[in-house]
Parts: sequence; structure tokens; C-alpha cells
Amino acid sequence: MRILLLVESFNSLSQRVYAELSRDGHELTVEFDVHEDATRQGVGLCAPDVIIAPYLKRAIPRDLWSRYPCLIVHPGIPGDRGPSALDWAILEGQGEWGVTILQANDELDGGDIWAFEMFPMRLAPKGSLYRHEVTEAAVSALRRALAAYADGTLRPIGQRDVAYSHIVRGRPHPPMTQAERGIDWQIDTTATVLRKIYASDGAPGVRDRLCGHTVTLYGAWPEATLRGIPGALIGRRDGALCRATVDGAVWITHAQDARGGGRGLKLPATMVIEAAAIPARPIGWEPQSLPTWQEIRCEQEGAVCHIHFAFHNGAMSTDQCRRLADAYRAMRDTDARVIVLHGGPDYWSNGIHLHRIEAADSPADESWRNIGAMDDLVLEILGNDRQLTIAALSGNAAAGGVFLALAADAIFARRGVILNPHYKNMGNLYGSEYWTYLLPRRLDAQERARLRAGRLPVDTATAVAIGLIDAAFGCSSTEFMDGIARLARAWSAPHFWRARMTEKVAIRARDEAQRPLAEYRAEELTQMRRNFYGFDRSYHVARHRFVYKTPHGHTPLYLAPHRRRHPPERHEASRP
Repeated sequence: MRILLLVESFNSLSQRVYAELSRDGHELTVEFDVHEDATRQGVGLCAPDVIIAPYLKRAIPRDLWSRYPCLIVHPGIPGDRGPSALDWAILEGQGEWGVTILQANDELDGGDIWAFEMFPMRLAPKGSLYRHEVTEAAVSALRRALAAYADGTLRPIGQRDVAYSHIVRGRPHPPMTQAERGIDWQIDTTATVLRKIYASDGAPGVRDRLCGHTVTLYGAWPEATLRGIPGALIGRRDGALCRATVDGAVWITHAQDARGGGRGLKLPATMVIEAAAIPARPIGWEPQSLPTWQEIRCEQEGAVCHIHFAFHNGAMSTDQCRRLADAYRAMRDTDARVIVLHGGPDYWSNGIHLHRIEAADSPADESWRNIGAMDDLVLEILGNDRQLTIAALSGNAAAGGVFLALAADAIFARRGVILNPHYKNMGNLYGSEYWTYLLPRRLDAQERARLRAGRLPVDTATAVAIGLIDAAFGCSSTEFMDGIARLARAWSAPHFWRARMTEKVAIRARDEAQRPLAEYRAEELTQMRRNFYGFDRSYHVARHRFVYKTPHGHTPLYLAPHRRRHPPERHEASRP
């Protein structure tokens, strides 16, 4: 079928739907809902069999849903309605939730049900649930709905049909307000605080007061041992602040200045609130026996070292790159034979930290420092002649994060992970992380050009098929982690390790003799210096638009073959 994805932005769910349905053999194209007239024009140019809205904030116009089957992916159980579905499910402590595929009509979320999929709820941030359970359920439900539609067996369920009252058991929810999200530090328990921040993860955050400032809070982690007067700031660590509750404490990792004249960037909490007088609570890399905030943790199990680095949204600042390189060197100096780089459960890595760069006095200088620190980290991995390194991707990866993974001796990913191995969307950024050395080791010139020019998301099945990664397994993070543990133990067996290390060292010596890594780095950084300091400001413009979430003014043509097939003058209405 010809399918048009109508989206607010090409977010993680939209990318997964695009990649999976394309692999199923459907013809996919994307239209950004920037204006009703542009949307109508895009639909007319595409003439789709079905319109799917995986992520949309505005209602589809009547003249479109009355002419085309328009499917809304709603992150709620059958009968649930409203824009804060997942927020309410978290705050109310629902034990089970789901995704419903609805046909658009005059009622918001009130159309006939084409399919639905249920899942058990975790106590986790909204974004994590969205990227895992919601995304998996959405893809599964969409596949069933499209298959039934194609073969004529579809029997939609009317939400007011009493025969299906046992299925349509959800209820309408109003948009969740800041008053309902707000924390009373004198009353709310740690569990309540966590739920409120989890329910507001990503957007809109929780509005609060800290040290006399109005801020928006993001990123909450439980703290098991620190205590203090409820509401008091009692610790700081790796950019996060610890705040006491009535029965414990929580770590707040990120905040946003909410004052009218503020820059409004989401940053590590200690960059938004003056924290010099707050006690530092440093810890090492060893796993803690009780819950706490630990950005990098390392553990050794026999001959295997595991390094976990759950950086917020996968962004890696200059300091984070340097600390991760320190941790890697420390594990390299152990008697381990294998090092596993785990990243975080939602994102493995997305490369340099654009928010920190935007907030710097000189974004160009901070960009330069950040990419240098990323390159240093990659070089540590490439130069390791004592251990084998495995990149274990439980979460998505993009841009420099993909090429950081390519520095490892093998890459394994959880099924369902999405990769974006390109830089061009960030204002024609050239990229570094030794990609000009690493990518040709896995892909031929034609495939490399296709990935870089196409700028499309790659699912794990495709990534394995083209050789970008080595294997994908595990339907859940738990299954994947168990599989990685078994695989790493097998790799650490002396006979296997010795054979792979001998081959690795020989290949690296041969490659270095043919062309030193320093030359690759120098060539890449020559291009990057132009991106950062040159006359072409497109990287700085694209970064600014990205961090401030500037709405799109038109549909990018690389996502929209229906627009590429027509002369530009035919779709001027889609331009800002």
C-alpha cells in the first residue's frame, strides 16, 4: 500500500513506524503537518491508500478523513481520550496500558477502533515507556490493522457499541495541567514525586521553585540514603541536584529556566541553579548497593567489564566524553578480556551535546571541544590492544553515537532499535568520530553514499542485512541484556579471545601502516572547523532550531518522495 505518515515531527515512534512498514513492503512517504492547506496539498500529491498519524497534535481536517482512511495512533487503552493519555496512566499508577489505532472522525480520539495492543506498565519516565512499550505496541497494532484492511477482514469497533463495552473501558481525560503535576515538597512522598516527574518527562516537565527561581524539572531518580528537611537541596553530583522529600530524597538531573526572559534551555540542573553551596556527593564507578543517581557505572563479572552510561537523551558533553574515556581506561587496566559498552536503556548515544553547546558563551568553541572529546573517546577504543570491546545497543543511536559504536569490535542491538547513521540533518555537519575510517570497514561506497544522502532511519533488521551491525536479538531490554551477558562471557573464553585479539591487532597495524588514524582525524576536523567557524552558518542555525524545538516550516524533501516527484512550484504552499 501507499502510506502517508502525517506527523508533527519525525520523532522516534514515527521513525520506527516508517522503517518497519517500509521493510514490510509498503510505499512510505512523510508529510509534516505545518498548515492545513499544505497538508491537503501533500495528501493530494501523494494520493495515499492510507494516512497514518503516529505523532500529531492537531486534528485532521474533515475533508481528508472523509475521503481517505486516516489512522490515529493513540497511546492509550480503548476508550481513553485526550492529549495526556500516558501522563495520566503514570500518575494514576495504572498496572496495564495500551495503544489504540483509531480511525479519525469529528471526535478527538473518538473514532472507530481498528486494532489495539495492551502491555504491562513499568514505573518509568514517560519517554522510556513511549520508546519501548508504546512503540512496540503501536507497530504490532498497526501491522494487524493494515493486514485486516488489505485482506477485507477488518471489523472496526465503534466506541459506543454496547457489545464491546468490555473492550472500550477507558475514559476521556482532560489535558493534564501544571497544577496537577505540581509537587508539594512538604507532603508528597518520594514515590509521588517520582510519578509526577515521570508523567511529565520530555514535555512539559514539572514547574517548581528552586533557590528563588521558577524552573521546570526533568529527570528524576530515587535516592536511598541521603535525608534532609523536605524540599531542601542536600547534594549535587554530575550535574544533578538531590532534593529531600518527606520520606527520602530524589535526584533531579535536568532543569529549565522558566522565567519569561530566560533562555529556556533544558540543561543539567547545576547549570540552571547556583549549586556551589550545596554539598558535593561524589561516588566512584562501582555499582551502588542502594538506588541513587550514577551517570557512569562499571562492574566486572569474571573476565568481562560492563560500562553503563545513561546520558540524558543520549547527548554527550565534553565532560561526559572525558569521564567515559576515564572509565574505559580504568576498565582497560583490569584483567578483563572483554569490555561491554551499554549506553542507556533508551538511547545509546546521539553524539555531541547540542544543548550544552547552545548554552556556551561561544557555541563554536564548545562544539570544537566537544567533538575533540568524542574523537579522543573513539581513539581510546580503537587503540585498545588488550581487550575486545562490544557495543551493546539497548536504545536508539544517531549521528556521532552510531560511529562511536562502530569503534567497537562488534555491535549488537536490541530488536526495535533505530539508527540514524548520518550528520547532514544538522545543517550539513560533516561529522568526525573517525567515521571516514570506520564506516568503510563495514559498508561499500554505494551503501555509504545511500545512507548519508538518504538521511533515513535504519531498523535493526536492515542494519544487520547491510552489515552496519553484527546481530540483533531480544524483544525486550531484559532479554537483550541477558543475551549480551551470555555473549560477552563466550567472547571472554581464552581461546576465542586470543584468536580475535590476534586478528584485531594485525588488522589495526595493517590499517595504520596504510593510513594513520591521525590523518583521518585531521581531515574530518578540517571539515568540522568550517562547519563551526566558517561563513556557512547552517550548522548553528540547525542546532538553534533543534534545541528550541522550532516548528518545521515545510516538509523536508528527503522524507517526501511525493513532493520530489513534482516541480517545486507545485508545492510552494508548504514553504514558510
